[in-house]
Amino acid sequence: MTTAHRTRAIAGILAAVLAASIVAQTQSGASEPAVSPDAPPTVVITGANRGLGLEFARQFSAAGFEVIGTARRPDEADDLRSLGVRIEQLDVTDARSVEQFAAAIGDHPVDILVNNAGIGGRVLSIEDLDAERVRRIFEVNCLGPMRVTQAMLPALRAGDRKLIVNITSLLGSIERNTRGGYYGYRESKAALNMFTRSLAVELDPEGFTCIVMNPGWVRTGLGGPGARLSPAESIGAMITVIDGLKPADSGAFFSHDGERVPW
Repeated sequence: MTTAHRTRAIAGILAAVLAASIVAQTQSGASEPAVSPDAPPTVVITGANRGLGLEFARQFSAAGFEVIGTARRPDEADDLRSLGVRIEQLDVTDARSVEQFAAAIGDHPVDILVNNAGIGGRVLSIEDLDAERVRRIFEVNCLGPMRVTQAMLPALRAGDRKLIVNITSLLGSIERNTRGGYYGYRESKAALNMFTRSLAVELDPEGFTCIVMNPGWVRTGLGGPGARLSPAESIGAMITVIDGLKPADSGAFFSHDGERVPW
């Protein structure tokens, strides 16, 4: 996907969010919009200081979104800071940190939440399993998005897009698990998938769209240098899918290229 295509995809999301805002204000009978139609939509991206999160921040920012990127250590997030986006401290495993982050957001409407923060795990044999390491993986990859989503609900309800994107992995697909291994990591992503399905059902009456997305095999610290996709290619493709999402897609498992992935 070219840079021009990626920019057009993000611009499509921007236009859709602004249009939804105007329609909502018109239907409510308000004589003046509560938020200016010229105000950019807001996207919150967890784990935005590197890898996929950093690329999400870069592409959304370039398209005119207000980006709120989180990092556990904001003072070390130099690449994120260079984008000129808003940076907030957040450790998704720490309930107090999540509470403080929500307080920092306050009543600011959030249109899109991207639960991107995650860690890997390459335990290939049950004999090598470290239960404490697995506990840590679950804390970050599953409980983290649950905490953040719960804390962000007031801001998401105030937004126009009401979109929650949880970044999963093909390794979280039970049906496609034909090779085994990756103990802890596979299970954490499968649990994240189930959380997203439940969330989609509960929030459907409020107009939310909740999905999980597999970014593909990407050249990041987790994917390694031999991976097929660059971060720009993966994120650009995912943003194209996000741009085309409809309420009927809520609760689905997508790959970066729009393929529906079996659970």
